[in-house]
Parts: sequence; C-alpha cells; structure tokens
Amino acid sequence: MKKFLFLTLLLISVLTIFPSFAKQSTVLHADEGSGNLVYVIPIENTVERGLEAFIKRTTNEAIEANADHIIFEINTPGGRVDAAKNIGEILQDLEIKTSSFVTVEALSAGSYIALNTDSIYMKPQASMGASGVINSDGTAADKKAQSAWIASIKSAASSKGRDPLYAQAMADADVDLPEFNAEKGEFLTLGADDAVKVKYAEGIVKHRTELLNELGLSNAEVIVTETTLAEEIARFLTNPIVVPILLSLASIGLIVELYSPGFGIPGSIGAASLVLYFYGHIVAGLAGYESIILLVIGIILLIIEIFAPGGILGFIGLGAMIGALYMSSDNPSHMTMSISIAIIASIIVAVILFKTIGLEKGLFRHIILNDATTTDNGYVSTVNRYELLHQKGVTVTPLRPSGTAIFGSERLDVVSEGAYINIDEPVEIIKVEGSRIVVRKINE
Repeated sequence: MKKFLFLTLLLISVLTIFPSFAKQSTVLHADEGSGNLVYVIPIENTVERGLEAFIKRTTNEAIEANADHIIFEINTPGGRVDAAKNIGEILQDLEIKTSSFVTVEALSAGSYIALNTDSIYMKPQASMGASGVINSDGTAADKKAQSAWIASIKSAASSKGRDPLYAQAMADADVDLPEFNAEKGEFLTLGADDAVKVKYAEGIVKHRTELLNELGLSNAEVIVTETTLAEEIARFLTNPIVVPILLSLASIGLIVELYSPGFGIPGSIGAASLVLYFYGHIVAGLAGYESIILLVIGIILLIIEIFAPGGILGFIGLGAMIGALYMSSDNPSHMTMSISIAIIASIIVAVILFKTIGLEKGLFRHIILNDATTTDNGYVSTVNRYELLHQKGVTVTPLRPSGTAIFGSERLDVVSEGAYINIDEPVEIIKVEGSRIVVRKINE
C-alpha cells in the first residue's frame, strides 16, 4: 500500500514541477549585427502539437523582443492537420513580417504552414505540396475532412495574394494541371522553379545568408531559436504513433504487476509510461492541472478498490483515469483508438498470464480467496461410506424414488436411479455421494 501511495505522490510531483521548470529553459544563438532584429525559427520533422507549442513560444519571444522579421526554416514531410491549422492561425495573427525558407521539403501540413507566411523562398532542390489528407492508417480521409482541408489551404494561399488554384491542386487529386506533371489523380508538388513560376515562391536561394540579402536584412542581428529538451521530448511523446504505445505499456504494466509479488519492474514501466504521456501533453499545452487531479483521483480510487474490493470505486476510478486521458487530448477519435488498442493489448496479456500463472501469485493472492474446506485438509461435512459400493440388499419400503433398504444387518435410506422399485426387491448400491446412496434394481 505504501509503495502505491509513494508512486502516486511521485506522479504528482513529476507532472506539476518538471513541466514548469522545463518551459523556462531556452537556448538562443545570436549573430550580432546592426539595424534590424531577425528571428529564425526551425520547423522540422513531423508537424504535431508539440511543434505548435514551440512555435507559439518562439513567436511570443520574437514579439517581446520587438523583432522586425521572422524566418521559418521548413523541412517537414507533414503531420497533423489540427496542429497545422493552429500554427497557421498563429502566423496569421502576427504583425511581424514573416518568410518561409524551404530547405528540403514542405509537404502536406508543411506546405500549409508556408502558405500562411508573407513570402516563401526555396533552396534549388526543395519542393512543396502533396497536401492530401491521410488518416493514421494510411487511407484517404472522408470527403468532409478533405473538403474542409482544401478550403483551409486555399484560404491560406489567398490571404497572402497567391493563386488558390495551385493550393487546391496540392490537396485535391481531382484537379488536373498537366503542365506540372500533376495529372488527375495526383497531388501537385512544386519544385523551386515551378513555385517561382506560379508566384508561390519569391525566389531561390542557396543558404540563409543569401536569403537575408534578398530580404534586405544582411546587417540584421539574427537570433536562431532552438527547441528545449522538454519540447523535443514533448514533440516525440505527442506523436500519434507514440500515444497508443505509451497507453498500452501503462495498461500492460498494471496487468503484469497484479501477477507479480510486490511492486517491481512491470509496475514501474507502466507508471513511467503514464507519467511520460501526461508530461508530454502538459509541455505541449494540451493537458492542464485539472487532468492531473482527475488522474490522481482515479489512481487513488483504484488503490482503495484493490485493498477494499467492492466494485463501484474501481469503476469510478477507471472512469476518472479515462476521463483524464480525454481531457488531455484534442482529438477524441484518436484517443478512442489509442485506448482501444491499450485495452485489447491488456486483455491479451491478462489471458496469457491467467493461463500460465493463474490467480495464486502476485497481488491477486491478497484479494482472492484460494482456500477451500477440502477433505484433504481435514474438513468433513459428512462421511462418505465408499465401503458400501456394490453391496446388495432388499428394499423394505417402495422406492418412489427414495425409501429404505436393508444391506446385511444395516438399514439405510436410499434412492433409486429414478425408476420406481417395489417392496422386497433385490437392489445393489451403485453410487455413494455423502449421505446420498443410489441403488439399482437387480434383474434376476
């Protein structure tokens, strides 16, 4: 019990102290110059909610520093639509001039982010586009989601004076633009030359210094922002692929711990997975302290249920923990899928452990009664007279089906197999079950 309480207190400490501390650490590299102030913010790897939190923090820093220009260096294959839309909203609200510098690729959500900036520059080998909406299982999204996404990417292009037709072709495979080798059925992807040709990019530059010259900011002070360790961890932990893995590890760890003596490695792995899940979502700005409070209440109720079983508290505690998970997520459908995967994995592990170990070890031994009042342990409710088996006698009363018969000199209460047996009929004892003696008529 003490170990579980210690684990709960540790969970509270980690989730309340560490996130706030991590958010305060920022690494900045500055190239000193004179004149204007430029912030360079990298947008790399998968677009998810952790990246959104990073963009929000660094753009706020740029605003507080009175920056004159923000350059977003983009190299991403895309990611979550909701995160991309939120980042686009952040960029649209900025009063500071913004530029995107596509160093390798700005695909899918990356192209949407680039279209929300005032100007776009690309390296010679860079590309942008291929912005169709794909579900987490690799299939195309439903028409409603696709329509909303197409409208959003067209609006992003129009807001910065770009022809929305090409943005639509990036997200809608039915748009036919053969001049760019984007035939019907394929999403449009623009290389650097094509992007300049359709006025989606203002120019082609080889490196950041050349970009600063193009922007007239060659003498500006440049501050290059970097993600903190906490933000890097949060970006990884909020990845849609990682979330169901963490929840599965947490649930499996709990199941295995029930079969383990004491609190050991399985429980520690499960607890660590739960801590990591909430830690990443708190740093990413998805979870608040209300979800932590609900989680802790759920854990406490489950602990009480284990040591004082009744059923109700356990269900309430489990519901509170699931509620905390939903409160920390902005995508209920993905959370439902993640929880379902975790439940299925837990059931499979529980069945395997039950068949191989049973319920006689681990925590189950404290909450399940395994003792039985067996004859081998000296408990006797009635004497089984097995010595009477196959003895022969005569009925002294009719058996209807119960009655009385004499075996040797002993008068016994007996019961027939079901058939009526008359008085003075020969019978044989065929079964003894405690005080129940079953006889059968002897056909002579």
